[in-house]
Amino acid sequence: MPNSSTNAPRVEIVGSGVVGLTCALTFAERGCPVTLVAGSAGPDASCCSWWAGGMLAPGCEMESAEPIIGVLGAESMAFWDQLDPKPVKNGTLVVAAARDTPDLKRFGRVTEGWEPADSARIAALEPDLAERFATGLFFPEESHFDPREVLPALVERLKSLGVSFRFEEALSDSHLEAEPDADWRLDCRGLAARDKLPDLRGVKGEMLLLKSDEVSLSRPIRLLHPRIPLYIVPRSGGLFMVGATMIESEERERPTVRSVLELLSAAYALHPAFGEAEIVEIGVDARPAFPDNLPRIRRDGRTLRVNGMYRHGYLAAPAVARRAADYLLEGKVPEDIGTRGDYE
Repeated sequence: MPNSSTNAPRVEIVGSGVVGLTCALTFAERGCPVTLVAGSAGPDASCCSWWAGGMLAPGCEMESAEPIIGVLGAESMAFWDQLDPKPVKNGTLVVAAARDTPDLKRFGRVTEGWEPADSARIAALEPDLAERFATGLFFPEESHFDPREVLPALVERLKSLGVSFRFEEALSDSHLEAEPDADWRLDCRGLAARDKLPDLRGVKGEMLLLKSDEVSLSRPIRLLHPRIPLYIVPRSGGLFMVGATMIESEERERPTVRSVLELLSAAYALHPAFGEAEIVEIGVDARPAFPDNLPRIRRDGRTLRVNGMYRHGYLAAPAVARRAADYLLEGKVPEDIGTRGDYE
């Protein structure tokens, strides 16, 4: 059973990605002494979270995700709104070329929270796209941020709450096999935890970071494209994150030529000025996912394994972290995450 002591249990978090950091913050805010252990020097390019788009888009994600992702997303958006830097709440605009209007209608049928956007609305929202798209869907309640600003801010917030950090620590098998020094350990290692979660798989994502002074966008844009659905997320300094592929592969370092060409082609289709943009980065990592692409919390003795965020890390992690805390601190089994057998 979860710890029922009147004293707050000591918690060790393993992993410094968005799952580890949000779990650490959730337990620290509820009065638990927390230590975070990671093999990296902190949130950096070695973690999958570094390469994310940073979109908080529960409505758009309903195109292909299960309803629980929308529930988790709504909770998580409230979590992010309480932190600095706060998400930019400019919504999401979904567009398609005239030949792909049927796909835009399909997208509208399977999602929620959108308003129709005719050419005049598109011109008001994104003037640079006005001449290229006559119809779209606008999701006004969605948000976005730059993960590379948010992750370090989370670390600073944790430091202010007295969380201890052990970065650049070799996470040996003996350490992970041994019972934790703390009352509980949360294993938030992502794909690295496959040694303990054999049904975990990698879904490769490739992204580009482009720089252009000729394009101005105020919000994430999703282009429904016949070969590769594209999203472009504006960042400061004329930067745009372009992503992302979903390939059944655990390769975490090398992009494919086809993926890069298709991402660039789709960006050019959105706005020809991207043809003159500078390629600042090409990023690759593998998202951890279970067969159904839904997150899990699994108990193994005094260890909870929190994993399987798939492409929904920022959208789902804070809500999953709350469920992990509710389980350990209050004995509440999360009925909507996994099965009861995961907690036995």
